[in-house]
Amino acid sequence: MTFLQPFIEFDFMRRALLSCLCLSLSATPLGVILSLRRLSLAGDALSHAVLPGAAIGYLFFGMSTLAMGVGGLVAGLLVALVSGIISRTTLLKEDASFSGLYMGALALGITLISLKGSGMDLLNILFGSLLAVSHSALLTTSLICLTSLLMLRVIYRPLIIDTFDSDFLRVGHRPLAIAIHGLFLFLVVLNLVAGFQILGTLMSVGLMMVPAVSARFWAVRLVPTMIIASIIALLSSFIGLLLSWYSALPAGPAVVLCSAVFFLVSCLMGRANGWLARHSFRHSGASS
Repeated sequence: MTFLQPFIEFDFMRRALLSCLCLSLSATPLGVILSLRRLSLAGDALSHAVLPGAAIGYLFFGMSTLAMGVGGLVAGLLVALVSGIISRTTLLKEDASFSGLYMGALALGITLISLKGSGMDLLNILFGSLLAVSHSALLTTSLICLTSLLMLRVIYRPLIIDTFDSDFLRVGHRPLAIAIHGLFLFLVVLNLVAGFQILGTLMSVGLMMVPAVSARFWAVRLVPTMIIASIIALLSSFIGLLLSWYSALPAGPAVVLCSAVFFLVSCLMGRANGWLARHSFRHSGASS
């Protein structure tokens, strides 16, 4: 078991793996629901929307995890609220309104950080510092994971009804539908804030969305899809951290790169919707 030596010997490697485990359990299932609601772009947009708030926290308090986390949460929720208002008062769909906001938020965040910070601070905020996760950051991520899972359990049934039959819930229970959607976006932003502290604003959405869309090639039912997505995210984290250790690669990008490799493999070999499965089905159908 020599390849496990980094996790056995070094506390910072264990903290990095545990923080990724928390994100795999809480953020990735949310990514599955985002993809089913055709809001995959919203995850990317909200990860960028976190940046201006984090930058404001950085300007006033430096590299304070708490200040940047609170600022990022407020900024992400504000962008989600503005996007919802735009989609309900104009002809734009919600994903289109997100696309109109997220690049501006990203540019604003980078500008604010550049006013005070160094290039290294900017890189840490954008790409994270997975191997420098502190005990306090791990504790915060664990609490966010637990809170997210509990809240998801509470709103799970109406959220799934709204996902698969939005008209049913919105016609008879419109206030409930709006509240459920708002709580769901709150959970997404909360997990992106946790991911931002570990993987940075640009990489955090990778562990939320890439395993989620990969899992849809392996299962068609929702709960198995979520479980497979979390397993893919955890395997990507484990392999990515080992690659980072033995190949001197940046840890966060290595984790997301591994999840992208899993996605390509899933596209090809996934037994539910993969290319080989579909090709085999068509071939057998043509033969019969």
